[in-house]
Amino acid sequence: MSSLFRKKSITDLLAQSQQKSLARTMGAFDLTLLGIGAIVGTGIFVLTGVVAAETAGPALILSFILSGIACALAAFCYAEFASSVPISGSVYTYTYATLGELFAFLIGWDLMLEYLLATSAVATGWSAYFQSLIAGFGVELPDVITSAPGAGKGGFIDLPAVIVILLITALLSKGIKESTRVNNIMVFVKLAVILIFIVAGVWYVKPDNWTPFVPFGFDGIVTGAATVFFAYIGFDAVATAAEEVKRPQRDVPIGIIASLTVCTILYIIVSLILTGMVPYTQLNVADPVSFALQFVGQNSLAGLISVGAIAGITTVLLVMMYAQVRISFAMSRDGLLPKRLSKVHPSFKTPFQNTWITGFVAAAIAGFVDLTTLAHLVNMGTLAAFTLISVAVIVLRKTHPNLERAFKVPFVPVLPAISALFCIYLMISLPAITWISFFIWIGIGTVIYFVYARKNSNLGRLEK
Repeated sequence: MSSLFRKKSITDLLAQSQQKSLARTMGAFDLTLLGIGAIVGTGIFVLTGVVAAETAGPALILSFILSGIACALAAFCYAEFASSVPISGSVYTYTYATLGELFAFLIGWDLMLEYLLATSAVATGWSAYFQSLIAGFGVELPDVITSAPGAGKGGFIDLPAVIVILLITALLSKGIKESTRVNNIMVFVKLAVILIFIVAGVWYVKPDNWTPFVPFGFDGIVTGAATVFFAYIGFDAVATAAEEVKRPQRDVPIGIIASLTVCTILYIIVSLILTGMVPYTQLNVADPVSFALQFVGQNSLAGLISVGAIAGITTVLLVMMYAQVRISFAMSRDGLLPKRLSKVHPSFKTPFQNTWITGFVAAAIAGFVDLTTLAHLVNMGTLAAFTLISVAVIVLRKTHPNLERAFKVPFVPVLPAISALFCIYLMISLPAITWISFFIWIGIGTVIYFVYARKNSNLGRLEK
């Protein structure tokens, strides 16, 4: 039983972080834009309308604030770990050092599913916006190649989703410097488009549209918060980049907190203007921001928003896949997954094989599976990770009180405990089918751990 909870030494982790197998090219500014690239996308351009119409009404702003608070609490915990143990793997690595191997494998397994499904789901959203954009130029692609078999449109494959994932895979496999450059450009594009929407839309706000403000009650606000949590998951990806940052102890905490702050402010402003422009009952559409501008007669700006949405969703795709590869890279390096996943390309300094394997799997899921019912599963995985990182900070303070920390979570253990309870509260608000699916996936992971990972673990080999 003791082998299930064997831990990686903090000393070994710090030594490993000094190795330069991956190229260190990013700074605090790059990390902030990486976080914004991952966070601002589907949340603003897709989820805002659906959640307002079905769950929260104009109180959508409170749902975003509630989710933002839960994420901020978890972000502090991430920042402390990232400044103390700047190594790839994010919450997987942190859990390995504090709670033990079994918990680490299962949360890593959980994060792999989270990022893989998020990548595929976001690619499906990208495909919808792309089709909408080219339709404006009179180009209509046949349903058979633009929708998954389960989407109810008679399609065979969502080809645009497959193609964009493979293009992102090619970019990521070549190098993080090139990927960061593309991400930064697209982040500026989508931020500019969002600011244009805010400036243009504020003149069309009608306060009457905010009445009733809480049409679905407090339960609707909480359920909305659990749903829009999907919009925030990207900041976790910043922590996975620790080994590719020039000054990780300083820059990773800045990247995490700055990106989350910027995105929360944007979400609140956009949701307030959106529900003020259009009655919430009419916002159940796939492109609510564009729809709102069309609703008030600004059709030319609506087309511009579609371009921004494509740029925004592309950056989310890039960062989600990047994070997925870095999680499996860290697990492979520890012996818990096959070694080929942690093999670094001699020229590109990237996990080349891992990147392409991930890309092909994500492309297959996006092309052939309708993922609309799985968004909640992604949220469940994220909330589980945030719960563990909150507990792990408390454990790390107890076991390594003298560890050098460039950033410290205030009011430990109170604040991390509140963070964990907050996340559990939001998890309880998710549908029963989400819990069932989550436990099935964790069950599969448990079997793989005992059949493969436990026997091949680097720590296990050292014990023999």
